[in-house]
Amino acid sequence: MAASYTQGTVVPCNPFSAETAAAELRKAMKGLGTDEAKIIQVLSNHSNKQRQEIALSFKSQYGKELKSELKSELGGKFEDVVLALMETPEQYDAKQLHDAIKGLGTDEGTLIEILCSRSKVQIEEIKKTYKTLFKKDLESDVKGDTSGHLERLLVSQIAANRDDSVTVDQALAAADAKELYEAGDNKIGTDESTFNRILSVRSYPQLNATFDAYKANHKKDIEQVIKSETSGYLEDGYLTIVSIARNTPGYFADRLYKSMKGAGTKDKVLIRCVVTRCEVDMVQIKEEFQKKYGKTLGSFIKGDVSGDYKKMLLALCKES
Repeated sequence: MAASYTQGTVVPCNPFSAETAAAELRKAMKGLGTDEAKIIQVLSNHSNKQRQEIALSFKSQYGKELKSELKSELGGKFEDVVLALMETPEQYDAKQLHDAIKGLGTDEGTLIEILCSRSKVQIEEIKKTYKTLFKKDLESDVKGDTSGHLERLLVSQIAANRDDSVTVDQALAAADAKELYEAGDNKIGTDESTFNRILSVRSYPQLNATFDAYKANHKKDIEQVIKSETSGYLEDGYLTIVSIARNTPGYFADRLYKSMKGAGTKDKVLIRCVVTRCEVDMVQIKEEFQKKYGKTLGSFIKGDVSGDYKKMLLALCKES
């Protein structure tokens, strides 16, 4: 069951002075050389809302854009994390979605992660911001870049019509479980539209009750059913919704693990998961990571990346 109470590792700085923080950042960038340690300390110890105020104070004090100043002083993946921290959450998500769509090929993994894990309110904000930034409609862009049942699943998430009540209707759960059984296991081929509808409109507590009813009545885990009935990115999309409903921090612990395990690092995924979850549920993600993989998230980060990039990620996750 999804944890009802979650904590971020990055919390608002108290006492807070946007003016002081802006002055510290200016000092860290003025003159020869850059004091990266100070930049890490300031940015990782203020909430996103506070960082927006610091940027405003920086502009009014020094007549310069903080983001542009940081960009000109920093480089590489460290710069990527710092600039991500300076965006509002909806700006950052909108830009990540745009990057996943534009150019050759599509980054379906990013589309699935963001669209299947954000709340109704967040998706509405992302849609508005996307329109403002790119003068285009997120739904049309996603439709133009995906097809078939995956397209339908993503469009359903963009519609942001998931029920958000916490009460569970057991009779509905049993009926939905039966429908899913009839749409998959009990027929030749799969009726994806049934899976899409139930997974996209039911609340997370209701979905958990449905998965329990499926297991009780049809002796199978819903994950098994999805894996045997679907494949590719559609399978990933369905499994993401199941995972978010069951245990959101566990889903992000898996994303972080997969971004670092094996050869090479999927830096975009690593940065996005740390930046977007450090104020939400990183405390629980770290617990899930340790439980599932027998190692701390910090030790994984240390073994996979280096330099100021590593120091910033560790500071955001509050790992020494």
